[in-house]
Order: sequence, then C-alpha cells, then structure tokens
Amino acid sequence: MPLTRRRFLAATTALAALPHTALAAPRKDLTAAPATRQLAPEGYAATDVWAFNGQVPGEMLRYTQGDTLDVRLVNALEAQDTTIHWHGLRLPNAMDGVPDLTQAPVAPGETFDYRFKLNDAGTFWYHPHTNSAEQVSRGMAGVLVVEEPEAPDVDDDRVLVLDDWRIAEDAVIHPSFGAWHDMSHAGRLGNYITVNATPEHRQTVRPGTRLRLRLVNTATARIFDLRFRGLKAWVVAHDAMPLDTPERVDRVTLGPAQRTDLIVDITAEAGDEAILASVEREGTFALATFPVAGTAQRTRPAPLPLPPNDMPQIDLENARAVPLLMEGGAMRGLPEGGTYEGKKMDMGALADAGQFWAFNGQVGMGDTPLLAASMGETIRVPITNNTAFPHAMHLHGMHFREVFGEGFGPWRDTILVAPGETREVVFNAHNPGDWMFHCHMPSHQMSGMMNWIRVS
Repeated sequence: MPLTRRRFLAATTALAALPHTALAAPRKDLTAAPATRQLAPEGYAATDVWAFNGQVPGEMLRYTQGDTLDVRLVNALEAQDTTIHWHGLRLPNAMDGVPDLTQAPVAPGETFDYRFKLNDAGTFWYHPHTNSAEQVSRGMAGVLVVEEPEAPDVDDDRVLVLDDWRIAEDAVIHPSFGAWHDMSHAGRLGNYITVNATPEHRQTVRPGTRLRLRLVNTATARIFDLRFRGLKAWVVAHDAMPLDTPERVDRVTLGPAQRTDLIVDITAEAGDEAILASVEREGTFALATFPVAGTAQRTRPAPLPLPPNDMPQIDLENARAVPLLMEGGAMRGLPEGGTYEGKKMDMGALADAGQFWAFNGQVGMGDTPLLAASMGETIRVPITNNTAFPHAMHLHGMHFREVFGEGFGPWRDTILVAPGETREVVFNAHNPGDWMFHCHMPSHQMSGMMNWIRVS
C-alpha cells in the first residue's frame, strides 16, 4: 500500500489541540530519546522517531510573559550529542543552545540546564542545534508558547505544527540525512505532510467561531503556501512579534522555522467546512478542516492588535551596512573571485570537501565573525541570493526588520530570500554575545550556509 498525500480540499486532515497546561514543577525535564509514533495512516506500522519526552511534536511548553523558563535537557539518545536551541527567543547568549559557540554539546547520558526569563510573549519553538538535519527530521522539535498577560478575545487558541517527513513504504523514516542532492539543491523535502504529527484530525466549530491559530513550520526545507476557504483571516504576529495593526490576508507563506499567528473567523455556514489548505506542486491540499455545526456565534469587529513586546530602536540613518552574498549550490556556479581555502571557489572544490554553499566567499563557520557590532549599534544587511534556490535566513538572539525605502516591514527572526533576490534587513545589536546567522534549511546549513556575528 503506497503512502498517499492529502486528498483534494474535501479531505479530512490534521488539526489537533495541543495541551494548554502550565508547568507544575519549578524545573521541567525534557528527555531526548528514541520513541515510536503513529505517523502514517491506520493500517501502517508505527514509525520509530526521536522525540522530546516521547512526544512528536515535543511536549508543548506554555508560560506567561515574565515567567522564568527552567528546563533540564536529558540526552538519552544512544550515540549522538544534542542541545536545545530556543528559536526566536531573545535570551542570554549562554542559553542559546549552539554547540561549541554558546555551550558544549550534551553527550549521551549527560544533562544541561537552561534557565532564563521570558521577556517576550509569542509563539516560539525549540529544537536541537547538533546534527539538526537528522535530529529535527526524526522528530525532535516542540513548541513554546509565552502567553500575553491579557489574552485576545477568541473562542479557542490552537497550535498547528506543520511538518513533512521523508517516509519509505514501510513507514520508516528514510535515513538519507546527508544526501548530496538535498544539500546542493532545495534541502530535505519530505513526501508526507502532517499537522501536529497526525494525518487525519479535524475540529468541529460553530458558525462565527473566532480562533487564534499559531502556525509553526518545523519542516527542514518545505515552504508552505497557505490558503483559506470558509474563514476570514488576519495576521496578528510574525515570528512571535505582534504587528502594529492586524493584516487581513487571503494567503500566508510560511518558510522553514517561521511562525505566523492568525486570528480567524469561521464564515462557512452550518453543514459546510472551513479549510486551511496548502498549495503544492501536485495541487491544493487541506491541512486543517473545520466542520461547521450548531448555532452561530456572535459577530465581532476586526481583531485588535496584540500587546507589543519591548523592541529596541532602529537608527536607520546611522546604520552600518554589511552586505551578505549567498553563493553556491547546484544549477548555478559561483562568481569569479570567490575563494575556498585560498583557491578559486567553484562547485568542484566545494563538493570535494562535502560542502556546497558560501557566505561572502566563506564556507561554514570560521574563527572571524561575519560581522562584529558594538552594543546598541544598528546594522543593515543587504542579503543577495546568488543561487538557484530559496533560503530561510535566521538570526539568533535578536529580531530584525526588512527595509523598504525609509520604512520597515514587521519584526522577524527568519526571512525567506528567493533565488536572484536581494532583501535588506536591519537590526539593533542589543544582545551581547556570539550569535549564529544561518540558513534554517539544515541541509544547507551543514554544507556551508552558516556563520556568526559578535555583539560586544
């Protein structure tokens, strides 16, 4: 029986409520260990995965803004080091979870304690930063929600973890984590999409129901092009940071590692279905289905903005520009003048070293940071993608804004840069330490697309 993808819009698909429980103990243990999960539909065997606390997605953590996160990572993997990176959080550098940059990797049988204050509200996620191409692909990713002190006026608050899996016909995760084709092309794309690791779930709602949907893309390379049917949607936050004004939308693009918070009103009538769908090469497929039944809810005005987080000032006039050129990959050679270990850089030289990508002519992490900034300095980074593939650029420890003339886009921690495109971001270097700046497609990261910045 071959594995099948989502059926056309009428399909029943996945929206599972993740538990809304707060931490009961001062410290929370997250154990990284092998587990099994019924990823494939009924009739297939369960899939061997790696998981935090035996759950895929990993156990969801919920706090309130101002709380202190106190988590002990327990590495019960058999033969791999690991860490936890708290994606999107502005935290102390020593808590960022990057092996050999902010902490030592956590060996099997060892532990590491993460403890820091949660200053920002929003939707975040956590994942390893050690061999992430394999560990995330096997299931090691979870969601961290930091609640605002006053919740918005919604009937329900749901987390939707969008992911894809490369699964063989026997429902086993395919072990091609270091495949050169993935590293040199679009990354590790899966053949089976899930929401909250469940192939077929649905939520029945009443007409007019207002939902907060927290969308989290934990896939290693897939870009979701999301559409709506039977619901009215506003974006209220990107990458945990609220918009000044909710934006009415008919579609949302969600790159790897990005998050978008929506407030949606169910406009479908009783007896119909509201659907969140993904446009794929093969067609349009339902990701979340809301059968509508019962009497109508009250009509509400457009949603109000979420309370803003305390963000640093951007001094665009006095900003220092540090360009970033992305090079390499298949289907396009590197320009003349690039160097790799003192030689002219080309695809052959890169491939001989098991590498395929470079930032400003440098492959991977070096002893010198991509840029060094003074505390409080504003840095502009024009990012030029001189490759044939999109890249999801993620900055640790800080958020940035895209520059549009003399104005700005929303705050983000991950930006999707299309082939041949230049997108300029600007950030205030307000968080001291050494921070990674990399493509969040792990196959690209592990084959050259990672560097670091220093704030001091």
